[in-house]
Amino acid sequence: MPAAIILSGAGRYADPWHQYGDTSAELLTLAHDDGWDVTIAEDIDRTLADGLDGIDLLIVNAGDSDQEPAEDPSLIERGRAQLAIAFERGISVLAIHNAASSLRDYPQFRSALGGQWVTGHSWHPPIFEIHVRLEHDVIVEGLGDFTVADERYTDLLTDKDIEPLASTRDKNREYILAWAHQYGTARVIYSSLGHNTASYASRGHKAFLLRALTWLLPRPVFADS
Repeated sequence: MPAAIILSGAGRYADPWHQYGDTSAELLTLAHDDGWDVTIAEDIDRTLADGLDGIDLLIVNAGDSDQEPAEDPSLIERGRAQLAIAFERGISVLAIHNAASSLRDYPQFRSALGGQWVTGHSWHPPIFEIHVRLEHDVIVEGLGDFTVADERYTDLLTDKDIEPLASTRDKNREYILAWAHQYGTARVIYSSLGHNTASYASRGHKAFLLRALTWLLPRPVFADS
């Protein structure tokens, strides 16, 4: 059974706006139902520093640590080295919602993600019902559009080589909500959805995440995609 670990926002990766414990529990259930052996880690810097040997998928569901430095800088240095090793061997990544502003001390994560939340530039309106349109791609082929009550992250900085997976339109403007990115041999999917547990009540959203998890399976298990 492939192994996944969820980095769940706590300590310097927590914030007043997100209940990471609750949403990480939703993600754990989804990944478990898709056939992953899943654990949750809240001591994020130490988890990365200890290495990701045996982990096939890194799920990042954590907040912005920019305002609070690490208590032990040596953990960051070890974590960077271990994350580089994991990416080199092709670990997969599923990054959720506020992960676009997380792990700022780990530049490899930003490179792998293919985009980021830029403080002072990126923003979102209040939660509302979003109509999500899935792009024509092998990853989401056969899935239907869906609605979800969530935040629409706006004006994220994205790299040119991302592959949009989901978008929405409002007032003649297109907003990318999720994308795939290849980082060396590592497969990465980022979804800006998932602010709270209400987001996971959407059947369409859960179906999208399950499809993402299947695509992120280790290639010997899911080699034809």
